[in-house]
Amino acid sequence: MKKLIVLAVLALAACSAEPAATAQFDDEGQSDVSCMKHQEQTPGEEYFDEGNWDTVVSLSILRYYTSNGSKPYCDGKEATAADQGWRKLYVQMGADQTNIR
Repeated sequence: MKKLIVLAVLALAACSAEPAATAQFDDEGQSDVSCMKHQEQTPGEEYFDEGNWDTVVSLSILRYYTSNGSKPYCDGKEATAADQGWRKLYVQMGADQTNIR
């Protein structure tokens, strides 16, 4: 009986565990920038599922790259893998790819 109770508690704990945190897009506070900083986190696959698109996050990404996507990165380097991931999502959302370098 004790084993059954322990298994039940473990099963409940597994079901109630919070999901892993998803990557956060940094829109630099929506401020007017002269150059872009690199994104620190790569978007997870959940971002590429249209059913998961959050309006606030989506609009933030769309606004940021539409306004700043043609600007260079502040360190003068090319886009990182994380940057590429967010740019790919921007285009998947239907934005014009010519807005990004």
